[in-house]
Amino acid sequence: MNLRILPVDTAFYAEKLDYLPARMLDIHTHVWLRAHRQPAAVARRGPTWPGRVADQNPIGDLLQTYRLMLPKQSVTPVIFGPATQEYDLDASNHYISEVAVQHQLPSFLVTRPEWSGQELEQRVVGGGFLGLKPYLEWAPPHIASDDITIFDFLPYHHLQVANEHGWIVMLHIPRRGRLRDPLNLEMLLEIEQRYPGVRLVIAHIGRAYCPEDVGDAFEVLRDARRMHFDFCANTSAYAMEHLLRAVGPQRVVFGSDMPVVRMRMRRICEQGFYVNLVPRGLYGDISDDPHMREVDGEEGAQLSFFLYEELLAFRQAAEAVGLSADDVADVMYNNAARLIAAAGGRII
Repeated sequence: MNLRILPVDTAFYAEKLDYLPARMLDIHTHVWLRAHRQPAAVARRGPTWPGRVADQNPIGDLLQTYRLMLPKQSVTPVIFGPATQEYDLDASNHYISEVAVQHQLPSFLVTRPEWSGQELEQRVVGGGFLGLKPYLEWAPPHIASDDITIFDFLPYHHLQVANEHGWIVMLHIPRRGRLRDPLNLEMLLEIEQRYPGVRLVIAHIGRAYCPEDVGDAFEVLRDARRMHFDFCANTSAYAMEHLLRAVGPQRVVFGSDMPVVRMRMRRICEQGFYVNLVPRGLYGDISDDPHMREVDGEEGAQLSFFLYEELLAFRQAAEAVGLSADDVADVMYNNAARLIAAAGGRII
């Protein structure tokens, strides 16, 4: 791992992130080895820019990243493998199970929808996982990316097993409309109502990265009482503020999406489309990626880490709604710790 802490990073951390509590629990991290890479079975359905940050993230790199980027915090990660078919799923899940035991960390199983309920149960229980990480990448290949629904990669029979065991389900929602998509919202409410034992966590605030992505989602979801939301890889203080006002600080959990948030960047929105501003030349040729844009000179030199931008946005949202220090501690540690305990795990 080649991670340099520059003066701009030290200043950002000291001046803008001094609100962080001493203990943090990161509910959303990816850990994998480049040795598990394989030819992809289908074209990648998610964005390609996250892959520019790291071609692997072994457990040692993840833990060292926290020590470098959050030196005053003790951070416990929840780990799972890469959400892409470019890596051997069985090998990466086995690696996660192995290092989770070695480091006494909670972990989730990355799943394939075609597994039977019995096979899913055997894999989760046998691997010591606390829940599931389904992803749209494993939806049936004949379904176009924009047409994928939640139940195409998180099928009912998986939800039934998760419901019976009280597992956590970390869900990255699909579809171009993101959080505001009516079908997504309908299905989220269906999971809430039909599977009360499922501890559902909506990743990235439902991919609401720009104000236009929020829509009327929280009005539609106002009757939901159990689903949680993480704000990993999200820098929208607007989305975070609306989330906090809608569900309160007890159902919001910190997630980073490591190692993606090691990216040196700042995010802007242009007519509802997010763009990551990055230093010129740092991430190779990005001319084919509409979500990436290079900047030069002093602007590029002042860019710090994606993680810092995410945590600054949360600070702005927390101050806007008047969260207390105890509320912030709940979001950054206690809420996720309660989810993990309820799913049968424990934090060392």
